[in-house]
Amino acid sequence: MDTLDPVPISALQHWSYCPRQCALIHIEQVFADNAFTARGNAVHAHVDKPGAERVGTVRIERAMPLWCDRLGLVGKADLVEFEADGTAYPVEYKHGPRRQQHHDDLQLAAQALCLEEMTGKPIPAGAIFHFSTRRRREVAIDAALRDAVTLATDAVRSLLSSSHLPPPVNDARCRNCSLIALCQPKAVAAQARYRELLDQLFETP
Repeated sequence: MDTLDPVPISALQHWSYCPRQCALIHIEQVFADNAFTARGNAVHAHVDKPGAERVGTVRIERAMPLWCDRLGLVGKADLVEFEADGTAYPVEYKHGPRRQQHHDDLQLAAQALCLEEMTGKPIPAGAIFHFSTRRRREVAIDAALRDAVTLATDAVRSLLSSSHLPPPVNDARCRNCSLIALCQPKAVAAQARYRELLDQLFETP
Protein backbone atom coordinates (compact mmCIF):
# COMPACT_ATOMS: atom_id res chain seq x y z
CA MET A 1 0.00 0.00 0.00
CA ASP A 2 1.40 3.40 -1.00
CA THR A 3 2.01 5.90 1.79
CA LEU A 4 -0.07 9.04 1.40
CA ASP A 5 1.59 12.43 1.55
CA PRO A 6 0.65 13.79 5.01
CA VAL A 7 -1.92 16.57 5.20
CA PRO A 8 -1.90 18.81 8.30
CA ILE A 9 -5.27 18.89 10.06
CA SER A 10 -4.95 22.67 10.31
CA ALA A 11 -4.84 22.85 6.49
CA LEU A 12 -8.37 21.43 6.33
CA GLN A 13 -9.66 24.36 8.35
CA HIS A 14 -7.70 26.87 6.26
CA TRP A 15 -8.93 25.29 2.99
CA SER A 16 -12.54 25.21 4.18
CA TYR A 17 -12.34 28.91 5.07
CA CYS A 18 -10.52 29.89 1.87
CA PRO A 19 -8.44 27.72 -0.53
CA ARG A 20 -6.14 30.66 -1.31
CA GLN A 21 -5.44 31.17 2.40
CA CYS A 22 -4.58 27.47 2.65
CA ALA A 23 -2.17 27.72 -0.28
CA LEU A 24 -0.48 30.86 1.04
CA ILE A 25 0.14 29.23 4.42
CA HIS A 26 0.99 25.68 3.40
CA ILE A 27 2.56 26.18 -0.06
CA GLU A 28 4.01 29.69 0.04
CA GLN A 29 4.84 29.31 3.76
CA VAL A 30 3.75 32.85 4.58
CA PHE A 31 1.78 34.05 7.56
CA ALA A 32 0.90 37.27 9.32
CA ASP A 33 -0.85 38.08 12.56
CA ASN A 34 -3.75 40.41 13.18
CA ALA A 35 -5.99 41.01 16.19
CA PHE A 36 -7.95 37.80 15.55
CA THR A 37 -4.90 35.54 15.24
CA ALA A 38 -3.28 37.20 18.26
CA ARG A 39 -6.35 36.39 20.34
CA GLY A 40 -6.29 32.84 19.04
CA ASN A 41 -2.63 32.50 20.00
CA ALA A 42 -3.40 33.76 23.50
CA VAL A 43 -6.20 31.22 23.88
CA HIS A 44 -4.03 28.35 22.67
CA ALA A 45 -1.28 29.28 25.11
CA HIS A 46 -3.45 27.54 27.72
CA VAL A 47 -3.41 24.20 25.90
CA ASP A 48 -0.34 24.21 23.65
CA LYS A 49 1.99 22.84 26.32
CA PRO A 50 1.88 19.01 26.36
CA GLY A 51 0.68 17.58 29.64
CA ALA A 52 -1.80 15.28 31.31
CA GLU A 53 -3.95 15.29 34.41
CA ARG A 54 -6.82 13.35 35.87
CA VAL A 55 -10.15 14.76 37.00
CA GLY A 56 -12.14 12.01 38.66
CA THR A 57 -12.24 9.11 36.23
CA VAL A 58 -11.39 11.33 33.23
CA ARG A 59 -7.81 11.60 31.93
CA ILE A 60 -7.08 14.89 30.17
CA GLU A 61 -4.32 15.16 27.55
CA ARG A 62 -3.20 18.56 26.20
CA ALA A 63 -1.39 19.24 22.90
CA MET A 64 -1.76 15.59 21.95
CA PRO A 65 -0.13 14.48 18.64
CA LEU A 66 -2.59 12.92 16.20
CA TRP A 67 -2.36 10.89 13.02
CA CYS A 68 -4.59 8.87 10.71
CA ASP A 69 -2.80 6.53 8.32
CA ARG A 70 -6.01 5.79 6.40
CA LEU A 71 -6.44 9.41 5.34
CA GLY A 72 -2.84 10.54 5.71
CA LEU A 73 -3.67 13.19 8.32
CA VAL A 74 -1.30 14.55 10.97
CA GLY A 75 -1.78 17.21 13.61
CA LYS A 76 -2.38 18.00 17.23
CA ALA A 77 -5.44 18.18 19.46
CA ASP A 78 -5.77 21.09 21.87
CA LEU A 79 -7.32 18.85 24.49
CA VAL A 80 -8.61 15.29 24.61
CA GLU A 81 -10.67 13.84 27.45
CA PHE A 82 -10.46 10.07 27.91
CA GLU A 83 -13.20 8.25 29.75
CA ALA A 84 -12.37 5.28 31.98
CA ASP A 85 -13.05 2.86 29.09
CA GLY A 86 -10.61 4.74 26.80
CA THR A 87 -13.24 6.58 24.73
CA ALA A 88 -11.83 9.91 23.55
CA TYR A 89 -13.61 13.27 23.42
CA PRO A 90 -11.65 15.94 21.51
CA VAL A 91 -12.05 19.60 22.47
CA GLU A 92 -10.83 22.36 20.13
CA TYR A 93 -10.26 25.85 21.57
CA LYS A 94 -11.41 28.93 19.63
CA HIS A 95 -11.26 32.56 20.71
CA GLY A 96 -14.53 33.76 19.17
CA PRO A 97 -18.11 33.71 20.48
CA ARG A 98 -20.19 30.56 20.60
CA ARG A 99 -21.45 30.05 17.06
CA GLN A 100 -21.22 27.30 14.50
CA GLN A 101 -18.42 27.54 11.95
CA HIS A 102 -18.16 24.71 9.43
CA HIS A 103 -14.37 25.02 9.13
CA ASP A 104 -14.03 24.61 12.91
CA ASP A 105 -16.32 21.56 12.91
CA LEU A 106 -14.32 20.06 10.04
CA GLN A 107 -11.09 20.43 12.01
CA LEU A 108 -12.65 18.83 15.08
CA ALA A 109 -14.04 15.93 13.04
CA ALA A 110 -10.60 15.29 11.53
CA GLN A 111 -9.20 15.05 15.05
CA ALA A 112 -11.95 12.58 15.95
CA LEU A 113 -11.14 10.35 12.95
CA CYS A 114 -7.49 10.33 13.97
CA LEU A 115 -8.39 9.38 17.54
CA GLU A 116 -10.70 6.62 16.32
CA GLU A 117 -7.85 5.03 14.40
CA MET A 118 -5.41 5.53 17.28
CA THR A 119 -7.69 4.15 20.00
CA GLY A 120 -9.85 1.69 18.07
CA LYS A 121 -12.96 3.18 19.66
CA PRO A 122 -15.79 5.12 17.98
CA ILE A 123 -16.07 8.83 18.71
CA PRO A 124 -19.62 10.10 18.22
CA ALA A 125 -19.00 13.68 19.35
CA GLY A 126 -16.48 16.33 20.36
CA ALA A 127 -16.70 19.97 21.34
CA ILE A 128 -15.57 23.46 20.39
CA PHE A 129 -14.68 25.52 23.45
CA HIS A 130 -15.43 29.19 22.72
CA PHE A 131 -13.09 31.14 24.96
CA SER A 132 -14.98 34.45 24.69
CA THR A 133 -18.08 32.96 26.29
CA ARG A 134 -16.32 30.16 28.25
CA ARG A 135 -18.86 27.72 26.81
CA ARG A 136 -18.63 24.50 24.86
CA ARG A 137 -20.57 23.75 21.70
CA GLU A 138 -20.92 20.02 21.18
CA VAL A 139 -20.46 18.78 17.62
CA ALA A 140 -21.87 15.45 16.44
CA ILE A 141 -19.30 13.57 14.37
CA ASP A 142 -21.93 12.31 11.96
CA ALA A 143 -21.68 10.68 8.53
CA ALA A 144 -21.95 13.98 6.65
CA LEU A 145 -19.10 15.53 8.62
CA ARG A 146 -16.95 12.42 8.20
CA ASP A 147 -17.51 12.52 4.43
CA ALA A 148 -16.62 16.22 4.44
CA VAL A 149 -13.29 15.43 6.13
CA THR A 150 -12.46 12.85 3.46
CA LEU A 151 -13.36 15.22 0.61
CA ALA A 152 -11.46 18.12 2.18
CA THR A 153 -8.38 15.95 2.76
CA ASP A 154 -8.36 14.87 -0.89
CA ALA A 155 -8.82 18.48 -2.04
CA VAL A 156 -6.02 19.79 0.18
CA ARG A 157 -3.64 17.01 -0.86
CA SER A 158 -4.35 17.82 -4.51
CA LEU A 159 -3.81 21.54 -3.86
CA LEU A 160 -0.52 20.99 -2.03
CA SER A 161 0.82 18.65 -4.72
CA SER A 162 -0.09 21.09 -7.50
CA SER A 163 1.67 24.07 -5.85
CA HIS A 164 -1.05 26.19 -7.46
CA LEU A 165 -2.23 29.41 -5.84
CA PRO A 166 -6.04 29.63 -6.24
CA PRO A 167 -7.70 32.97 -7.01
CA PRO A 168 -8.92 35.06 -4.05
CA VAL A 169 -12.51 34.78 -2.89
CA ASN A 170 -12.69 38.57 -2.55
CA ASP A 171 -15.72 38.60 -0.26
CA ALA A 172 -16.64 39.25 3.39
CA ARG A 173 -14.18 36.59 4.58
CA CYS A 174 -11.25 38.74 3.48
CA ARG A 175 -11.92 41.50 6.03
CA ASN A 176 -10.96 39.28 8.97
CA CYS A 177 -8.11 37.45 7.26
CA SER A 178 -4.61 38.22 8.57
CA LEU A 179 -3.19 37.55 5.10
CA ILE A 180 -5.20 40.22 3.28
CA ALA A 181 -2.13 42.42 2.68
CA LEU A 182 -0.22 39.46 1.22
CA CYS A 183 -3.18 38.10 -0.72
CA GLN A 184 -4.34 41.41 -2.26
CA PRO A 185 -7.80 40.04 -3.14
CA LYS A 186 -9.17 43.26 -4.64
CA ALA A 187 -6.13 43.89 -6.80
CA VAL A 188 -5.95 40.29 -8.05
CA ALA A 189 -9.70 40.22 -8.77
CA ALA A 190 -9.47 43.54 -10.63
CA GLN A 191 -6.55 42.23 -12.69
CA ALA A 192 -8.54 39.12 -13.59
CA ARG A 193 -11.52 41.25 -14.68
CA TYR A 194 -9.20 43.42 -16.79
CA ARG A 195 -7.74 40.39 -18.55
CA GLU A 196 -11.25 39.06 -19.17
CA LEU A 197 -12.28 42.41 -20.67
CA LEU A 198 -9.23 42.41 -22.97
CA ASP A 199 -10.04 38.89 -24.11
CA GLN A 200 -13.58 39.98 -24.96
CA LEU A 201 -12.37 43.07 -26.81
CA PHE A 202 -9.89 41.17 -28.94
CA GLU A 203 -11.93 38.03 -29.31
CA THR A 204 -11.84 36.67 -32.86
CA PRO A 205 -15.34 36.76 -34.43
